[in-house]
Order: sequence, then structure tokens, then C-alpha cells
Amino acid sequence: MRVGSDPASEVYVRNKAKKARELGLEGTELIHPETMSEAELLAEVERLNRDDDVDGILVQLPLPKQIDPMKVIDAIDPAKDVDGFHPINVGMLHLGRPSLAPCTPAGVIRLIESTGQPIEGKHAVVIGRSDIVGKPVAALLLQRHATVTICHSRTRDLAAIAREADVLVAAIGKARFVTADMIKPSAIVIDVGINRLIVDGAGKLAGDVDFNAASEVAGWITPVPGGVGPMTIAMLMKNTVTAAERRRA
Repeated sequence: MRVGSDPASEVYVRNKAKKARELGLEGTELIHPETMSEAELLAEVERLNRDDDVDGILVQLPLPKQIDPMKVIDAIDPAKDVDGFHPINVGMLHLGRPSLAPCTPAGVIRLIESTGQPIEGKHAVVIGRSDIVGKPVAALLLQRHATVTICHSRTRDLAAIAREADVLVAAIGKARFVTADMIKPSAIVIDVGINRLIVDGAGKLAGDVDFNAASEVAGWITPVPGGVGPMTIAMLMKNTVTAAERRRA
């Protein structure tokens, strides 16, 4: 479900709907005007909560300024919360219990696992402490027995800490913030950042990692675009199937 016409949101929702169709999942892309009130959106969420034919509900963020996103997230039935943002799902995640995990963090873990390197015993450094990526990534890494350090804007000597990482997850929202000299040789580097730069008058996407230089040092590294983004959509599809199976168990 999308409210308004934010260009990035239009692309995200379109890509998610396309992938769902490719996989044979039935879905409806609900598009509401920018002027929609908070009460109207909450009523729409409640309608979907009550609809037994609906297994997953996703409200694309950001929302217009008149709508409190936390109220909307809290209103979604946790069993249908395929984004994994509801407080109940967040709490279950941090307790290590089965839950619908946030899609991007779950995708990060899947990418790390795809290297064939064990997470257990590794020193993982997460740059960024957001509720959507940084904190849940750290929780998922802890569940897999990594030693986890979370860095943020007030971390002292962040570069030195990053250089100690066997696994480095960059989710700080600053274009090319992580440079090659911040990366341990042969480390696994997962770049969650999506930053829009203007280069020669044209828009270009860049990650939080200086990819060209970092790829000379890292053992494994994800590109932007084409790395975490597609995996996030894949995990959304997985959550949708999981939600359907649990509701029908």
C-alpha cells in the first residue's frame, strides 16, 4: 500500500509487485492520494487486518507528514506484518524467537551466508543503529554467535573498529563513507546504503562503501545497486509465504 507519489516509493512498490506476480503470489497495489488522513489510513489497515484472504500487509514508507508512521505500523496485525516492523515482531526477533524478521536485515544475513563462511565466532561490525537495519542486523548476527560491535555517528575511532571486522555491514546513509583503508583484508562487506548522487548533471546511486577501492581489499562485497536491494525483495516474498503458512497451520 502506498500513500502519495514519492518517486522512490513508486519504484520500490512497483518492483515488489512485479516480483510477487513472477512468483505467482496474488496481490493488490493500493495507491492512495497524498491528502489521505491518518484516520483513513488506519481504517484501511484495519479493513485488511479483518480480511481473511489477505496474508500480508505492507505500508510503504515514508508517509505524508500528516500521518504518524508508528501508529500505522502498530495497527498492522503482527501475523500479517511482512515488513517485520511491528513491536511484537521486533521483540520476538530480539528474544531469538520465531518471527517475521525485517526484510533488509534478513537479506543481509542471507548474503553473508552465501559466501560459505561461518558467521559463528566472527567479529561483525555494524555501522548504523537504525531500528530498521542496524539494530535488527545486530540481533540476527548475535543469534548466529557472532561477536557484534555497533558503530554510529558518535563512535570514537570508528575507522579503527571497522578495520577489525571479519564482517562489515554499512548502513549509515552516507555515500562512500566506508573507504578501503577501513576494511580488513578478505573481510565480508555488505553495503546497505542507497544514496542518490548527481554526477555530470545526472542522478546516480551510490552505496555507503567506496565500492571500486573497497573491492580491492574485501574478500566479498555487495554492489549498489544490485546487492541488498533485490535480496530485500526476496525476503519480503519469503515473509509473505511464511505468514500465509502460519495463518493456515
